[in-house]
Amino acid sequence: MSQPATKCSLCGGDAFFRQPYSGQAYCRSCYPRAFENRVRDHIVRRRLLRPTDRIAVAVSGGKDSVSLLHVLTKIERAFPKAGLLAVSIDEGIKDYRAEALEIATENTGNLGVEHHVLTFRDLYGRDLDQIAEAASAKGESSVCAFCGILRRKALNVAAKSHGATVLVTGHNLDDEAQSFLMSLLRGDISHVGRSHGRVEGFIRRAKPFSTIPEREVALYAYLKEIRHQSVLCPYAGSSIRNDVRRFLDAIEAKHPGMKFNVRGAVDKLSPLVLRMDGTYRTCAICGESSSGELCRSCQVLQGLGILA
Repeated sequence: MSQPATKCSLCGGDAFFRQPYSGQAYCRSCYPRAFENRVRDHIVRRRLLRPTDRIAVAVSGGKDSVSLLHVLTKIERAFPKAGLLAVSIDEGIKDYRAEALEIATENTGNLGVEHHVLTFRDLYGRDLDQIAEAASAKGESSVCAFCGILRRKALNVAAKSHGATVLVTGHNLDDEAQSFLMSLLRGDISHVGRSHGRVEGFIRRAKPFSTIPEREVALYAYLKEIRHQSVLCPYAGSSIRNDVRRFLDAIEAKHPGMKFNVRGAVDKLSPLVLRMDGTYRTCAICGESSSGELCRSCQVLQGLGILA
């Protein structure tokens, strides 16, 4: 077995980080530049963004979204006809979301990016904490499952309301692989298509970090000294994602590159799933695009007794 590289693949200096799946190694100075170039190449190769796009970046305050904002701010400077804004969703989570929004506001302010916040209370009439109470009364234990559905709709509404042509999120490789396996375990294969294709009535989406492992995004944020929230959401402990994460990490440790294989399967399946989903219509309650009479958000709220 070959020994790990000890020299930077770019400058030949002493390396401190090596990618186990590629063999490439980087020093502290070269890594951020290599990371940014990798994101730029992925955007160009997949045609994720257009020179005239008004780009809405979903900024939660975590390492992925804030790092993405910093990278896209650099890239956007080369395209004067493009525009960049940030949208954040305030779900209403006590002792958690306030810090994240403060961090998002600080980063957007430092970068000179316009920042807009949409709250669950304004959109749904209740904070997530109140929705979680309604879920508990119904015997629902996992808040994450329906919070994700409500957040996706909120981001779509926020981006559209501010004239964005594309919504960009900080989902990394680990997120993508985990979400795919979770969809399979839940028997919800349609989620694969909705997450990775253009769906009628929804703003176009892009995920520039989707082929970059989570630890490499974290390393970029550390080396660039980007302030971000490191505290986990208090509702995250009950999520199935934690179990799926541990499973994938164990497989990846023994067989480097497995997460990339799962991500490749998503690319192959998403066009097929979109064709199976059929046509979209207007939700009978909120008016947003939906594959059925009600959109998934309204189905969730109705199931919890929040909507009649």
